[in-house]
Amino acid sequence: MTEAAASGVSQRQLERASYRRRRARTRAAVAVLSTVVVLGALALAVTQSPGWPRVRATYFDLGDAKAVLPDVARAFWLNIRLFLVAEVFILVVAITVAIIRVVPSPALAPIKLLAVVYTDVFRGTPTILVVFLVGFGVPALALAGLPTSLFWLGVIALTLSYGAYVAEVLRAGILSIHPTQWASGRALGLSYGQTMRHIVLPQAIRRVAPPLLNDFVSLQKDTALLSIIGLVEALRVAQVDSGRTFAFTGYVVAACFFIVATIPLARFTDYLTVRSLRRENGI
Repeated sequence: MTEAAASGVSQRQLERASYRRRRARTRAAVAVLSTVVVLGALALAVTQSPGWPRVRATYFDLGDAKAVLPDVARAFWLNIRLFLVAEVFILVVAITVAIIRVVPSPALAPIKLLAVVYTDVFRGTPTILVVFLVGFGVPALALAGLPTSLFWLGVIALTLSYGAYVAEVLRAGILSIHPTQWASGRALGLSYGQTMRHIVLPQAIRRVAPPLLNDFVSLQKDTALLSIIGLVEALRVAQVDSGRTFAFTGYVVAACFFIVATIPLARFTDYLTVRSLRRENGI
C-alpha cells in the first residue's frame, strides 16, 4: 500500500504539501539571509564611520547605562500609570463625543456643535501645546476645585488631546455599521439608545480596534511630553542625567523602556488587524 493510500489523501495532495513546505523553507532562508546581509551592512557602515567612537561614548556607554538604569526604571512606572489612567478617561470622553455627534436629534444641536468644536480644536492643536496650556494655565486661574497635582493636570491634557482623535475613530466605526443593523434593533422593539448600546457600539468598537490601539501606542509615548510641566518621569530623569554627565546614554535607556513597553501592544494590534481581515474576507 502506498503512503498516499495509507494516509487517505491523493498523491497529488502529498506533492502539493511537499512543494509548499520546500517553498516555505526557501522563503524563510532567503528572508534570514537578506536580513543578516542588510543589518550587517548597516552595522558595518555605522561602526566603521569616523565619528563612531564619539557617538558610542556619548550615546551607548555601558557604564553610564548601568548607572542611570535604576532611576529611569523607577521613573518609567510613572509613565505607565499616566498611560493607564489617561486611557480610561480618553475612552469615556471619546465614546461620549462620538455618540453625541451621530445622534440624529435636533434638540442636541448646541451640544453637537460643542462636540464638533472640541474635536476640531484639539485635533488641530499640537499635544505639547495642550500640555503647556493645561499644565501652566489651569493652576494660574487659581479657581477653587481645579486640580493642582501635576499628575492629574497631565492626565487632563492627554485626555483632551487624545479624546478628540479617539472620538473620531469611534465615530467612523459607528457610521460604518450597516443601516440594517439599526433597523433590526428597532424592529426588535429596542429604543435608539438600546440599539446603540447592545447592537451598534459593540460592532463599531470591534471594527475600529486596530486604529484605537494605534492611538494608544502613541499615547504611551506621549506621556513623555509631560516632563515639560515638571513631572519626573523617564524622559525627565534622562534629561537630569544628561545635564550631569554631559552624555546622552540616559535618553537611549529611556527609549529602550518605551520600546519594550510598546512592542507587545503593537504586535497585538497587528494580530487584531490580520484577524479582522481574515474575518471580513472569510479566510
